[in-house]
Amino acid sequence: MSEKKRPEPKRLFIETYGCQMNVYDSERMRDVLSPLGYAPVDKPDDADLVVLNTCHIREKATEKVYSEIGRLRAHKERRAGEGKTTTIAIAGCVAQAEGEEIIARAPEVDLVVGPQAYHKLPELIARAARKTGERLAADFTAQEKFDALPARAPDGVSAFLSIQEGCDKFCTFCVVPYTRGAEYSRPVADILAEARALADAGVREITLLGQNVNAYHGEGSSGFADLLSAIAEINGIARIRYTTSHPVEMTEELIALHGAEPKLMPYLHLPVQSGSDRVLKAMNRKHDGAFYRGIIARLRAARPDIALSTDFIVGFPGERDQDFEETMALVRDVRFASAYSFKYSPRPGTPAAAMMGQVKEEAKAERLAALQALLSEQQRAFNESQIGRTLDILVAGRGRRPGQAHGRSPYLQAVHFMDERARDGEIVRVKIIGATQNSLTGERVVAETEAA
Repeated sequence: MSEKKRPEPKRLFIETYGCQMNVYDSERMRDVLSPLGYAPVDKPDDADLVVLNTCHIREKATEKVYSEIGRLRAHKERRAGEGKTTTIAIAGCVAQAEGEEIIARAPEVDLVVGPQAYHKLPELIARAARKTGERLAADFTAQEKFDALPARAPDGVSAFLSIQEGCDKFCTFCVVPYTRGAEYSRPVADILAEARALADAGVREITLLGQNVNAYHGEGSSGFADLLSAIAEINGIARIRYTTSHPVEMTEELIALHGAEPKLMPYLHLPVQSGSDRVLKAMNRKHDGAFYRGIIARLRAARPDIALSTDFIVGFPGERDQDFEETMALVRDVRFASAYSFKYSPRPGTPAAAMMGQVKEEAKAERLAALQALLSEQQRAFNESQIGRTLDILVAGRGRRPGQAHGRSPYLQAVHFMDERARDGEIVRVKIIGATQNSLTGERVVAETEAA
């Protein structure tokens, strides 16, 4: 009797744009699609399903999506000539904000799925195959989404864990409240169950995600610091990080926890956006420069070795040379280990897009170049300051050279060192002997018991 031939796995390609929330969402889309027989591939060329998981924060990101749709059209037409079907899905924030326009402009797109609706992908794909039902799913149903998602399938020793979505801050430059909806915090019991499952699967480091993560207020918890403490009690979890935070949500309990909980890594991403009080007010950031500096001072008092990362926008409407100089002064005062900086990009529907005093592109470019030069200098200096220190490195794979291992420092730097015995998930002591702009090199410190 002949053995029944197994069907070939369907090929899935996901292109991820933007923030870590989108990275997490792409991972969860893979989990949702795996039971349907979809296996990830590295290129879209011969994929049966292509998902563009999009970001709407900056104008160029949106332009890239439409450009990529054009390239995918050629793949779809070529495969159709070979008798193969290609499904193209646009997901994420651009899908939420411009779903109807995408459908009107790009008939080759089969599905448009907002960030709160990707758990419906199996149903939507089935409809697309039958050519029935709507092509657009963009409902704000965060709770429904999390309840419907399958068990995690982590890949590696570090994992993202989404605990909060949406934002109620309404910064005047930001589309997140319109594309992700109001703030929603998952129940603490659900988060802890997922964290335990990740630990059981070999995950050693968890990064908690949210558009406004430290505003967490989920059922069963008295606040974000309480949730962090509960996760720290889970056996197997050695490191905890979180992003992205907002200055006004940095409570005294959270600041104190940075000094009291060793599993909470001494590296914090705390976006400030500008050093000018005038600009911060126009951005509706709800804090000023003095407030931000005060938080940094209290954090460093609680945890002297903490390193800071941040975000900056230059050329916000109405930003003058003096305002930009106040941003540069804040950078010199705080000294950041790393930072992300961008030119202001008007997003349709946001208050800032209609503001008077739009800054010329030439001025934006000049200011961004000056800011990035200073930030790069600080990042290089921070990395070089690690030379001679011995750091705990979480091993996360093998390097390019034979016998080389690589991992992450407590400050999220990539670290390379020679050690054939290092195992993924192991935390080893490494003396730092070299530094570049983006990584460190070191030598493993062998304890006497290991040497014996």
